[in-house]
Amino acid sequence: MRHKLAAQLYTLRNELKQDFPNVLRELKKMGWAAVQIDGLHGYPAADIAAVMKETGLRTAGMHVGLDRMKNDLEAVLEEAKLFDTKDLICHSLPDGLQNPEGYLSVRSDLHQVASKVSSSGYRVGYHNHDFEFHTTMEGKFALEYLLEDPAVYPEIDTYWVQKAGQDPLSFISQYAHRMPILHLKDMTADGRQYFAEIGTGLIDFAPILAWGLQSGVEWFAVEQDYCPGSPMDSLAISLAHLLELEKKLV
Repeated sequence: MRHKLAAQLYTLRNELKQDFPNVLRELKKMGWAAVQIDGLHGYPAADIAAVMKETGLRTAGMHVGLDRMKNDLEAVLEEAKLFDTKDLICHSLPDGLQNPEGYLSVRSDLHQVASKVSSSGYRVGYHNHDFEFHTTMEGKFALEYLLEDPAVYPEIDTYWVQKAGQDPLSFISQYAHRMPILHLKDMTADGRQYFAEIGTGLIDFAPILAWGLQSGVEWFAVEQDYCPGSPMDSLAISLAHLLELEKKLV
């Protein structure tokens, strides 16, 4: 399983602005197999791709804004080529689209982007938060409505499903063999429902990992939106726990 573990770089956004190349080198030393790109913070894509090649880190997809997918697709695909990834994931939606009319347009937009790139081997995905559970479309959650389109791949985030009052394992089970990347994120067990390192919160990840390994998940991407101290320390805690769980899954 360890060869499927990726660090989502949003976790380290402040550190990346200071020294993107060195952050990548430190992640490789820590033991991560891959990273998930979430913006380049002013660095040329070619330079970052060169460091990835130097370290041997792979790319577990790229988070891309919907507007950029629609209006800057050629540049997005150039970056994807440099990073040797086929997964382009819409990372969120602005407030103005978090309503029934917005979801209608988002579903159409994602489908159109997917139709442009799928013949070249690229996959278009959608990463959820909890707000997609606040709206229903045709008797289902807006997230499920978006993901009914077989051209759009789920990238489900365990924390946000939990925050929405749903069971992460039950929810992801409907997307077996349709989810190349699964986002692992824990929630504090102290009632605050805040972000936590994997293994320190209330989500049971052992059955989630077992399901992923049996259901076609190619990457388990760990993200922690906010960390109590050093994000590097938080990622190290999460990685250590995942490697302990790996021993029990073998």
